[in-house]
Amino acid sequence: MNNREIPLIHIHGSHRQMGQQIGEACRDQIHHSIGNANQLLADAFERLQLTWEGAQTQSRKYIPFAEERFPDFIEEMQGVAEGANASFDDIAVVNAMEAVTMDALHLTKCTSMAVAPERSANGHVYLAHNEDWLPEDEPDLVILHATPDDGPPFLAMTYGALLPNIGFNAEGIAQACDSVYPIDSRIGTPRVIVSRATLAARSPDEAIRAALAPQRAAGYNHLIAHDSGELYNVEVSARRFAVLGSEDGAVTHTNNYLSPNMVEIESDPDELIATRVRYFRAKRLLGLTRLHTIESLQAIQRDHINFQDSICNHAIDSQQPFDREKTITALIMDLTERVMYATWGSPCQNEYHAYRL
Repeated sequence: MNNREIPLIHIHGSHRQMGQQIGEACRDQIHHSIGNANQLLADAFERLQLTWEGAQTQSRKYIPFAEERFPDFIEEMQGVAEGANASFDDIAVVNAMEAVTMDALHLTKCTSMAVAPERSANGHVYLAHNEDWLPEDEPDLVILHATPDDGPPFLAMTYGALLPNIGFNAEGIAQACDSVYPIDSRIGTPRVIVSRATLAARSPDEAIRAALAPQRAAGYNHLIAHDSGELYNVEVSARRFAVLGSEDGAVTHTNNYLSPNMVEIESDPDELIATRVRYFRAKRLLGLTRLHTIESLQAIQRDHINFQDSICNHAIDSQQPFDREKTITALIMDLTERVMYATWGSPCQNEYHAYRL
């Protein structure tokens, strides 16, 4: 097992200042991630017919909606650009990539799950998430310990130029995001910026309202947990949503919609068979243990059934730019203790390290 530890970056102040601090501390990772995104579009040009300059033009259509609804997080992006000595247009493309490519990426291998106090051996609330993404972005992982001037402190994972959106805050709100693929996408606030807002919530209903921001471009599934044991899957598209509660103190989600209301507008459901298999596998494994521990959740995160579309996923040797996903980090958040356990890389090959808020 590798013992490498994701870098921890402390930031504080206004949103502009926090962005600048991220940019300064992660300058190399940010420029690396912009280069990765540029290369991804180049590799996929035959399919997308989209150049980097075209992606910049497209992203400019989305930013005004975010500026109107979430000006603080546009300030963070501007600060990142300033601190990293990067172009704001490049930062915008990375944060609006799913929108400007019209969801053609179809990266569908993330897995999220959570258990309430009645389903854990020590009465704690746990949220676990496997983040699957392109292997080129794995070196750019960071954990942010943030203390905003105007919101609750939070601990979050991110990589490169992306705004943080997977983590938990001092109010006991946690979020994991899974990409989903609706047919009603439109020009509006990009998903990443909407999900960044959820990290600033102070209560479960505020977190859900943030995920349902008006004039959103599309949506994720937001697995939202609270340290009281309240657990929700909030399935979102541009115009629809569904709020699903926990069953028997547990909840899980992958990259397909579960609500019948949302399944109606799912794009290319026949391409999402593997994520459905992974959903039922994760749900079954959660059910096999009555009282979960950190170790039992880690065991689920390392599962390889249905490889190469398993919960713990590994990059395969493929020339297809959209078929090289791997688990770049596995996270377990203990909301009771305010601790995040994270691997740098696939959990079957890398040790978990603790990060405290």
